[in-house]
Amino acid sequence: MIRRRVTALLVVLGAVLTVPGTAGQAQAAGYRYWSFWQSGASAWGYATQGPTTARPADGSVDGYRFSVSADSQDSARPRTAPSFTELCADTPAKPGTKRVGVVIDFGTEADAPSGEKPPSTPVSGCAAVPPDASSADALAAVAKPLRYNSDALLCAISGYPRTGCGEQVAAGDPAPEAPGTSSPPAGKTPGTAGRATDEGPSLGLFAGVAAVLALGGAAFRQSRRRG
Repeated sequence: MIRRRVTALLVVLGAVLTVPGTAGQAQAAGYRYWSFWQSGASAWGYATQGPTTARPADGSVDGYRFSVSADSQDSARPRTAPSFTELCADTPAKPGTKRVGVVIDFGTEADAPSGEKPPSTPVSGCAAVPPDASSADALAAVAKPLRYNSDALLCAISGYPRTGCGEQVAAGDPAPEAPGTSSPPAGKTPGTAGRATDEGPSLGLFAGVAAVLALGGAAFRQSRRRG
């Protein structure tokens, strides 16, 4: 009987030790931020640079989408297809300038910070800017005001959202009541990094393991005395 109890305790111990995931992993979901896209043929491609450093060519289209995502692999694209012909049809080419189409998608209410609602209509336009202008310059020519943080992370377009800048969002809580104003942790910049790091087993897990070990040890010593 005692030996069967010891065996059962060891089975429980094994189950505890092999529980997949941790409390930290369960809570990590992604970041709420403006993702930056550039045209490639007729589809959007996730930009490899930020808008302040990217230098779009004449005839290209930049896109921006506000959403909650963990990285570039699951980030939501602008819902308007990039079409330079349509965006810049009424903006003739001029010497000494380049034309860049701009598409801005404010996202859904589900991704909006608490107390805010995204503008219902996407914004688009054609920016006529100097040849060396950045994507940020083209964006500023179409939609103002813009807000950046100290790390040059784009925080708001046309004043949306009013607060927050790339804050982390927990699973099941896409709209926390108090959006942060700081950028994501180092190494976890939106669109350039993977999901949140594993924070290790919780205190409750270690306590459970200790309890199982203690019971198993007591049962084993009792079995030896009776044997």
